[in-house]
Amino acid sequence: MTFKNKTVFITGASSGIGAACAKYFAQANAKLLLCARRLDILQSMTVQLQNAYGIEIYPFQLDVSNHDEVKSIFSSLPQAWKDIDILVNNAGLAAGFDPIQNGDINDWEAMINTNVKGLLYVTRETLPQMIVKNSGHIINIGSIAGHQVYPNGAVYCASKYAVKALSEGLRMDLLGTKIRVSSVDPGAVETNFSLVRFKGDSKRAETVYQGIEALSANDIADAVFYCATRPPHVNISELIIMPTDQASATLISRKS
Repeated sequence: MTFKNKTVFITGASSGIGAACAKYFAQANAKLLLCARRLDILQSMTVQLQNAYGIEIYPFQLDVSNHDEVKSIFSSLPQAWKDIDILVNNAGLAAGFDPIQNGDINDWEAMINTNVKGLLYVTRETLPQMIVKNSGHIINIGSIAGHQVYPNGAVYCASKYAVKALSEGLRMDLLGTKIRVSSVDPGAVETNFSLVRFKGDSKRAETVYQGIEALSANDIADAVFYCATRPPHVNISELIIMPTDQASATLISRKS
């Protein structure tokens, strides 16, 4: 499959899995539509990718959880960037690690607004043009937390269960079209995910990955790219990917 003249839209593209996905598709000569909340980092990454691969990139600032902002951005995109072939719904976060009875409502809203509503807002704006041309691919970044609940993470898990449900529902709603829907659901990936969850507490964040060989952002980008490069009649509906040292959301073998 060739990506030349194909537009790949990646949300949350300034770091972690999103940035790794951008590099994978850049290497395949795709046109990249990239958004993130941190525009300065995104612009710096854009320059690096353009210098390395000579591709077209359109970076812009976007908070996917803001519906008005999403609608405004999509309506104002240059015409050359409105034809999106692949959407990678990557923007997401975990906030806090408390039982529900002690949970911070602001954390809950951040997770639900970004992980669920943000995915819906962006998908809603992207899908109509895919339907018109009867072609496209939506790849949602889910989580093992969308398959197994763990203590103190119920709200984050609920948001990722929602991603799983929305991915399944999209496949049903789009049945009869040539639009594919995939979900890539990682286990322990060493990015800034835990640093965000623990609100900058680097020592606590480091303990999440201590004693294991965790997945990298590149491992997940490779899985996303695999989904995107299957023949048009093949859809990878769901792909769960975990480190060899992990057997479930809570079962992890750590070396001392």
